[in-house]
Amino acid sequence: MLYYLFSYLQKCNFPGAGVFNYVTFRAAAAVILALVVSVWFGNWFITMLKRKEIVETQRDEKTDPFNTDKKGVPTMGGVIIITAILIPVLLVGKLHSVYTILMIATTLILGVLGFADDYIKTFKKKKDGLKPAVKLGGQILLGLIVGLTLRFSPAVQINEKVEVKIEDNKEVVMKSPNVKSTRTTIPFLKSHDLNYAILFKWAGPKWMYNLAWVFFVLLTVFIVAAVSNGSNLNDGMDGMASGNSAIIGSTLLLLAYISSNAVTASHLNLMYIPGCEELVVFLAAFVGALIGFLWFNSFPAQIFMGDTGSLTIGGLIAVSAIIMHKELLLPLLCGVFLYEIVSNFDVKLFLKRGKKHRIWKSAPVHNHFRTSYSKFKESWPNSTVTFKGHGEGHNTVHHEVKITIRFWIVTILLAAFTLITFKIR
Repeated sequence: MLYYLFSYLQKCNFPGAGVFNYVTFRAAAAVILALVVSVWFGNWFITMLKRKEIVETQRDEKTDPFNTDKKGVPTMGGVIIITAILIPVLLVGKLHSVYTILMIATTLILGVLGFADDYIKTFKKKKDGLKPAVKLGGQILLGLIVGLTLRFSPAVQINEKVEVKIEDNKEVVMKSPNVKSTRTTIPFLKSHDLNYAILFKWAGPKWMYNLAWVFFVLLTVFIVAAVSNGSNLNDGMDGMASGNSAIIGSTLLLLAYISSNAVTASHLNLMYIPGCEELVVFLAAFVGALIGFLWFNSFPAQIFMGDTGSLTIGGLIAVSAIIMHKELLLPLLCGVFLYEIVSNFDVKLFLKRGKKHRIWKSAPVHNHFRTSYSKFKESWPNSTVTFKGHGEGHNTVHHEVKITIRFWIVTILLAAFTLITFKIR
């Protein structure tokens, strides 16, 4: 809204109104606004939830060797994150941008889905919340909306090749034509590009691109569901999901800035995506909201984000990467989410194969580090485990603060490695 107001004031030659033309200014404003909103609104929201006794009542503390009492802590904190994202975006973003619209739609769809799950758990006292099929259905619907919009919207186009030349001591940007492309960024390859159409070369030139777009839409559905659920699994300790997601969001923010700037895109031999600067503004608000939420969510947590937050932030990470054609970087960048998903499958295989052997002592995997081997054997006396742990009798366990910070450090390393892959060819 302020963007349009200042655009009008600039036409009227109002001094300083042109500052809203700079994406760096709007991104900085979004971060600050998101931080202020999350702290101010968060304080009011937590007080309101406690007054109405909308708090955690079903948490099982038996798995915590340090007996941290988390009953009575308010949940549904994702409302704080969503509010702190949307207010800055509505104020300083270009609301007519297709990318802004997609990100807002992602926030609202997954926010409503997660809120419904938290509502059932909190008010209906049903620990399982929404049926898995309903959750998955909502994620599939969102994936289809995103994938089909990127396929058919005329506003979604990219420049596959950008070159910067020096002519008369000036930088001249040479761009390939704007096209709808099935290309995506992939690390380690010299060109950094992979065209999904190559996978369907056998179908001939008439069908290969149509099949590539079908593949892209289906891949979008899969990625949205996978990253959203991975974020949901990662939300198990104070500050865990919010901290990891803030680091991932900061990396995507940098990638969005590079992709929206023809000169930097050329230097790194990446595709240029016109209009992607609005993703910079949105991701700035996203990071600011998560950091602000950590004010309350760090140990000992004053509020939990719940599925309202975890499903939403995972979906936003997935959709932003897909918009930038950086979706194949997510297994590396979101390595901790992938780790949590794999550990969850380990449990399912363990139960399906007669409870004989499993890789980790507990799942999701962050619980593995606070579960002693003796505790595991107490629950599963006839079972074996690959990673028993270390220390005397393999019974060393870690406090959740140490586990959380170590997960943050791993995510920082993965983020750094994701960025340097553009220089490793």
